[in-house]
Amino acid sequence: MNKKVWIIVYLAVLAVDLFAVYSGNEKLRYFSKPLLMLLLVAYFIFGTNLFISILKKWMVMALLFSWAGDVLLMFESSNADFFIFGLVAFLLAHIFYIIFFTLIRKNEHIPSKWGFIALVGCYGIFLTDILDPYLGSMKWPVRIYSLVLMLMFYGALLMGFVKKKDSGILITIGAVLFVLSDSLLAINKFYKSFEYAGIAIMATYGIAQLLITLGGAKYITSTSRHKFVV
Repeated sequence: MNKKVWIIVYLAVLAVDLFAVYSGNEKLRYFSKPLLMLLLVAYFIFGTNLFISILKKWMVMALLFSWAGDVLLMFESSNADFFIFGLVAFLLAHIFYIIFFTLIRKNEHIPSKWGFIALVGCYGIFLTDILDPYLGSMKWPVRIYSLVLMLMFYGALLMGFVKKKDSGILITIGAVLFVLSDSLLAINKFYKSFEYAGIAIMATYGIAQLLITLGGAKYITSTSRHKFVV
């Protein structure tokens, strides 16, 4: 399937999922939400299958654990424990993204950026400070998740310094949207619910994952060795 077709299908399914959120159609969401990450996995695998790179498995793992998180969170209303399960799945997804970004950083010898460390640290402290009084027994799970999320965010910001600028920019923008989505989810769940939260959370998340996947695939196909080149 043509790369553009994959993206169009993904965006169409995302639009269906957003409609399902808006209309409260849970049955439709059982179809649309789990399909999103599977489409990105398929796009990534087919888009990079002719290239040799140790990076590929980490991106696939990140997307698969994101899929697991999506599915687990769908059952939160029937059992609150599924929120913890989903949180763990997304935490692992972020760890795999961190590995992906770290490998690129080491390969391109990108140094630490203290300004980014300060920026990410300040945001993490700010968000935690807002949420802490309302977390109850979820205080430490959310704190640990927030720390890993901020590490992922920092690693993604450094992708703006890769030689393949367009891929790095896609990843960075995607990570910004991912952090925004998780922040909105946490604020809506623990601090104060707001109108159209579900749409805002899912829209930013869906576009975030798409941009990170596009950026990752673009980086691999432009910097890795072709399988059939001797």
